[in-house]
Amino acid sequence: MPQLDPAVWPTQLFWLALTFIALYLVVWRVALPRIADVLEARQRKLDDDLKKATALKEEAEIILAEYEKMRADAQASAHQELQATHDALKQEAARETQVLADKLSAQTDEAEARIAAAKTAALASLEGTVSEVVVAATEKLIGVKAGGEEVARVVGDVMGSKR
Repeated sequence: MPQLDPAVWPTQLFWLALTFIALYLVVWRVALPRIADVLEARQRKLDDDLKKATALKEEAEIILAEYEKMRADAQASAHQELQATHDALKQEAARETQVLADKLSAQTDEAEARIAAAKTAALASLEGTVSEVVVAATEKLIGVKAGGEEVARVVGDVMGSKR
């Protein structure tokens, strides 16, 4: 095997050194700058993406804060409107209840007046009928015809005390 022959080692070392130096120069001048450019571009892109993400996060936080404020304002406004409507309906219900109570009171008073008038009319017509019945009963039971005026006066006194 020629690689193990010590007579060819100096030429092998020369070509090894020449190949290593040539490869080192190619890597140093061509490959490393390209790799460095790619790494720098990647780092710039990462930095830009981080800046964009930070800006978007801040914008999202601002929008979220505005949304929360608008929601709280809308909720407070709705609560105020609901309370105002509730108060208005409560007042309307109280007013309607009062109107109904007044109406029922008036109807009750009117009904009581009608009942009293009907009672008075019934008692007045009853006095005449009772007087006639008393005269007829007295005549039939004891055979004496009682005077109409005297019976009417007694019936009137009795009926007056019952009223």
